[in-house]
Amino acid sequence: MSTGPAGTAVRIRGAHHSVGHHGEILQGVFESGGRLRRALVTLPCPLYESHAFFEPSDSTSEITVREPWRTKARRAAELALRALGDVDTGGTLTLTSNIPPSRGFGSSTADVVAAIGAVHDAAGRRPSPAQYAALAVAAETASDALMYAHRAVLFAHREGEVIEDMGGPLMPLAVLGFGTSADSTGTDTLGLPPARYSVWEIEAFRPLLGSVRRAVRTGDVALLGRVATASARLNQRHLPVPRLTELLRVAEAVGAAGLQVAHSGDVAGLIFDPALPDLVTRTDDARKRIAGLGIDDTWYFTTT
Repeated sequence: MSTGPAGTAVRIRGAHHSVGHHGEILQGVFESGGRLRRALVTLPCPLYESHAFFEPSDSTSEITVREPWRTKARRAAELALRALGDVDTGGTLTLTSNIPPSRGFGSSTADVVAAIGAVHDAAGRRPSPAQYAALAVAAETASDALMYAHRAVLFAHREGEVIEDMGGPLMPLAVLGFGTSADSTGTDTLGLPPARYSVWEIEAFRPLLGSVRRAVRTGDVALLGRVATASARLNQRHLPVPRLTELLRVAEAVGAAGLQVAHSGDVAGLIFDPALPDLVTRTDDARKRIAGLGIDDTWYFTTT
């Protein structure tokens, strides 16, 4: 056991985990405090998780990651130790994850959030979501709102700040997810430049945000689905989804609430109200119709 300068006892082992996400319900540019800020509303996906374990060591001030390519997670652990006031302790960071990379599932953010939590757990501390967010953005430049997985928030993903808390979690959703890239190869998310939105697009985001507020407050799955569809359409100019028109026809044919996409990835999903009595029939029909478009890479989850 070691003690940092601030008197924080570091236990033998710390652990934490983070779920992934399934892209966004809404992403764009929004006015806040007299300026425009890039922000998003994340769709959590409990199908996928990243688990981190941190073994502190007094013999080194460096952090070793068993998978050296997880550089963002290592940086996050380093920043977390420094935030705790411990500049002397290092250790070993181990991560296990079932999140496919480069798809829009938030694999790197989940690793980063899990690493931050594991280091704090080793110190017997629990950071606030805001502390998670600040460290995550410092570690990887931009971060989805996985540290707010149980709250619907408009999150400035390049600043690590909540612009608006919708007052509660997203309502329960059922999602039939699928990949949109050829052979499920994903997207080079690191190589994507930030979208340059037009004046018209920026104006379109304002009423969509108002609709998210109302949907979360009233539990209106249909309204949230319409927002997701509109955001997917707006994103088409920046990261085109193959066969978007056909996918929108499928959504209409099966009575989905909407179509949502990863705005920097290749995953997409049809949103349904999980309370529908014929949900299984609708999702089975959707799978068949999507397969008819040449898409066999599908999965299903609920947000509860």
